[in-house]
Amino acid sequence: MEVFIELLVLLFLTRALGEAAERLGQPASLGEIVAGIALVSLAAWFGESIPLLDQIVTSEVLEYVAHLGIFVLVLLAGIEMEPKEIAEHSAGSLAVAVGGMVVPLFAGIGLAWLFLPETNAKPAQALLAGVALSISAIPAAVKLLRDADLLHTRVGETVVAAAIIDDVLGLFLLAVLLAVIETNQIPDLVSLGVLLAKVLAFFAITVALGAHVYPRVSRRLKAMQAAALELSALAGVALAYGLLAEVLGMHWILGAFMAGLYFEKSRVGLRAYNEIRLICGAVASGFLGPLFFASIGMRVDLSAVTAVPVFLFLLIVVAVAGKIVGAGLPALWIGLKRQEAVAVGAGMSARGAIELIVLSIAYEAGLFEQGEQGDPIVAHLFSSLIIMAVVTTLLAPVLLRRALPSGEGKGGPSSGSNS
Repeated sequence: MEVFIELLVLLFLTRALGEAAERLGQPASLGEIVAGIALVSLAAWFGESIPLLDQIVTSEVLEYVAHLGIFVLVLLAGIEMEPKEIAEHSAGSLAVAVGGMVVPLFAGIGLAWLFLPETNAKPAQALLAGVALSISAIPAAVKLLRDADLLHTRVGETVVAAAIIDDVLGLFLLAVLLAVIETNQIPDLVSLGVLLAKVLAFFAITVALGAHVYPRVSRRLKAMQAAALELSALAGVALAYGLLAEVLGMHWILGAFMAGLYFEKSRVGLRAYNEIRLICGAVASGFLGPLFFASIGMRVDLSAVTAVPVFLFLLIVVAVAGKIVGAGLPALWIGLKRQEAVAVGAGMSARGAIELIVLSIAYEAGLFEQGEQGDPIVAHLFSSLIIMAVVTTLLAPVLLRRALPSGEGKGGPSSGSNS
């Protein structure tokens, strides 16, 4: 009974604050993270008089639900992308994606390396900071571009294409990060080669199955006109791929992503695709997703703002500047105007679910518990990265409006050949 009450209170609060965030023009996930932060604060203040608050913030059930939330969110991310769409991106969008990932990645690693204490965990912690800064949020980017009436312009298409590629590359970086967490050191060339071979083997197997085997199974299920069977088959494939990823030394979320990636309209049919996407989207945004984002918020310590203000400020500056420089310069090279190039970087500066999932995985691996006792940077690294994600997401639409104040860049996708 208590579990149901805890989940009911948590769901009500997350959905209420998520809806409030959307009414303010922000992603619902921001409000849901704030709900988690608020619950921890309320538990600290009123926990003795309202025991339910303490039970919610320490609930083990929430951890399991959050894992399910990760599973559905990553599966949905794969469903909403299409391999053909990724393959057909122009060299220009690929350059923007790589630049927008590499510059903040190494800038984040460098910044963290300067501030972190000398411990065995320093390489993994610095790499995590870089990875967190390198990822862009597709949903947040799409929303702010749509709000600015730029989604179907050259700027909008470049941002969305690059953000998609960034998320895929971010999952590659996750495999490297997990290897570094396990060994507490940067892999040597041999270890890196072995890891690369495992990653390639995983993708070769899943791509072959997704392209040639799953469609045959799906055609039989399509003939039965049963969405439940389609969903069961998709979940089964995702779990099997996740198991394969774990066997090869990677994280299971890669399996969920690849299962969703090959659940395409052309392979499973428009009806099945729309039904499963609707079901997964509703579960992710209406139940499991909010609880996952709330669990992230519960781990945030707002004292980072006063405990490590310089590090936090520089982290936010590097996060924004890294995207503007890293994505903006290639955008200039492919022919966009200066304001449009800045807008591309601004549009890619928002962070989102994939980054929070990576941080959650690192948290569970104990990465934030390592290092010198009492070191403020290590103690507040997780919270600083979450705060950075929230602030950059809030800043992105402001920067976009400043870059294109009069609606410039609305010449449409036909305005250039590399979009």
